Amino acid sequence: MTDALKRLSEEGVAIWLDDLSRKRITSGNLAELMDQQHVVGVTTNPTIFQKAISEGDGYETQLTDLAARKVTVEEAIRMITTADVRDAADILRPVYDATDGRDGRVSIEVDPRLAHDTRATVAEAKQLAWLVDRPNTLIKIPATEAGIPAIAETIGLGISVNVTLIFSLERYRKVMDAFLTGLEKARERGLDLSKIHSVASFFVSRVDTEIDKRIDALGTDEARALRGKAAIANARLAYQAYEEVFSSERWSALEREGANAQRPLWASTGVKDKAYKATMYVDELVAPNTVNTMPEATLFATEEQGEIRGDAVAGTYEQARADLDAVEALGIAYDDVVRLLEDEGVDKFEASWNDLLKSTEAELQRLAPSEG
Repeated sequence: MTDALKRLSEEGVAIWLDDLSRKRITSGNLAELMDQQHVVGVTTNPTIFQKAISEGDGYETQLTDLAARKVTVEEAIRMITTADVRDAADILRPVYDATDGRDGRVSIEVDPRLAHDTRATVAEAKQLAWLVDRPNTLIKIPATEAGIPAIAETIGLGISVNVTLIFSLERYRKVMDAFLTGLEKARERGLDLSKIHSVASFFVSRVDTEIDKRIDALGTDEARALRGKAAIANARLAYQAYEEVFSSERWSALEREGANAQRPLWASTGVKDKAYKATMYVDELVAPNTVNTMPEATLFATEEQGEIRGDAVAGTYEQARADLDAVEALGIAYDDVVRLLEDEGVDKFEASWNDLLKSTEAELQRLAPSEG
């Protein structure tokens, strides 16, 4: 057993768990992961909640009460998910206090059906922040075209945000611009900038999944030599963009007033291709001031076989650009790939949400008190 997770933390990478369920909360498992595996945050998404609630452990009592009250299925889901996030936030509160709000965070996502509606996304973000009512919550907003102004407005209201579903470098720059715009709005409103935090979730493994599929279709040795290189290259260039933006004068003016930088968060870090080492998207993306949110399997794989060799991103930008250029030279269009991945990401979360609606509706009907 190595102490790779401890070394990862010491290199400035915050380890967050990409999973949550009531069983994980009530069994003491989350607290145990914090104590033994250096976990300092939690992320959730519609797929995670769909899996947790459909498996049922721990939700029967609350569902029975909700059925007795004859609430709508949408209200039932919000009551269930915000209860889990609230309880997880309470467990992580000591980390939040110890890090001045930097970590100890739990993320909850706006209804994915609102991903293309700016006003509705902002309204949902406000509602979720009010419902959870914990300072260490992050509201997840997808980085769609409609999401960009919603991010700026939500940050401007003093609500901390996890920007999700970022695939392209161009979109990531728009996300950072929206974050700075939001801080400027918050400053105009007289809000305390030091209380506002944000991460930008840059998705990793899905980029390789799509590009590798196109590489395999080409079938040449030249193409195959680039398998598994695009996602890491993309993320490293995202970190280069982060360094540029957060060394600008625009940022420095906000930092002088107490603002916190928006950290890059590596999401989708579980490998999808078994040909790759299970910790590839952890080992190769070690960099200061980042977050890596891992599924449990990746967390334990890193503990057992992670190779943390210090900063793995500094000095890699030229090679990263060359790798992406080589993929383009094969006829694989980067812009087409990232656009497809964003559309698929929104669709997948919406499908999970719809599945959650159906399964919760069935449970409410099963548990409804009989008439008479």
